[in-house]
Amino acid sequence: MKKPGYYSSGEFARMAGVTLRTIRYYDKQNILKPSLVTEAGARFYTDEDFARLQQILLLKYLGFSLDDIREMTVADSDYHFMLDSLKIQLKLVQDRIEQMQLVEQAIKDTAESIQEEHTVDWSRMLNLIHLTGMEQSLKNQYQNASNISSRISLHSLYAQNPKGWFPWIYEQCQIHSGMKILEVGCGDGTLWLQNKNRLPADIQVTLSDVSEGMLRDARRALGTEDARFDFQVLDCQQIPYPENTFDLVVANHVLFYCDDLQKALAEIRRVLKPEGRLVCSTYGNDHMKEVSELVQEFDEHIVLAADKLYEKFGRENGAEILNSYFSDIKWRTYEDCLIVPEPEPLISYILSCHGNQGQYIPERYREFFCYVKKKTDQGMKITKDAGVFIGKVKE
Repeated sequence: MKKPGYYSSGEFARMAGVTLRTIRYYDKQNILKPSLVTEAGARFYTDEDFARLQQILLLKYLGFSLDDIREMTVADSDYHFMLDSLKIQLKLVQDRIEQMQLVEQAIKDTAESIQEEHTVDWSRMLNLIHLTGMEQSLKNQYQNASNISSRISLHSLYAQNPKGWFPWIYEQCQIHSGMKILEVGCGDGTLWLQNKNRLPADIQVTLSDVSEGMLRDARRALGTEDARFDFQVLDCQQIPYPENTFDLVVANHVLFYCDDLQKALAEIRRVLKPEGRLVCSTYGNDHMKEVSELVQEFDEHIVLAADKLYEKFGRENGAEILNSYFSDIKWRTYEDCLIVPEPEPLISYILSCHGNQGQYIPERYREFFCYVKKKTDQGMKITKDAGVFIGKVKE
């Protein structure tokens, strides 16, 4: 007998405007399993399953493979997850629109060139091939943005410090009129978006990142009409600006990702003016330690990060590393912790990490969900061990 709130496979397919065969195929491929299977083998779906299906259909429309979709939709369809997912999908759609507009113009230019000159401009053709081959780049940007969103979401939902990380970072920068500022690894520009009204009018901020997708997000968020901001794709290990260009360089959770940290610091030192300052954030050994302990207790094989970033550049060793390039180095701690009362955002955070959890959690997802739910029912406290180093240019 059918339960209230459940839809048969046929009803579910009709609601979504797809065939029953499609629903069965997604079930077989472990992309969308039914919420209820009776002893007789009848399959039933819920509204949460319908929300998940909408996500799957959108990703499929955008050109993602079933393997991509399986990775992207593993988490539960709670409202936190779905809201974050929809926001990221909107960015992906906007990226696709921009890409198609570029492709359209490139096709017109190439065709016009051939018609007028009766010859093929191979540089234009190569540009067109590059534009039409951006699919993998978009996929990578989607997954990177999704991971970053999951991590930021957990902190924004449950952090106990009312000031917030980005307003606090802004205060450490001590920004004043007339400054020229470079942020390396700006991500989606949240630091400036959250503090936009506090910025002086006569200031110049260059937001930079190695990811074109992240810069697009930052440009959309801040707008192109604000002359205080410009956006550059660059690697902080090779900064294309002259010596003594900037009064301040901001590196928010970036330096530990550098392949050659010494080269990056030398470049930052080079482009800073005399008396210029570096504000760079990082973690300490205890940051989010309860999360690692949580997954290890569930399965000892799970490692959330192959590299311990704080060992490359962290609270414990950062001053010594910076000392070759900067003076008067100070560490300031951001006093905070998380109290997490529900499992879904924490699971999304765990799945976003750079470790091997994807090999173990998806196939035991329901078991893992129940396990995390028990841990968070009374509010799980998670340590935050983060802050900034501030240093002046060393003469």
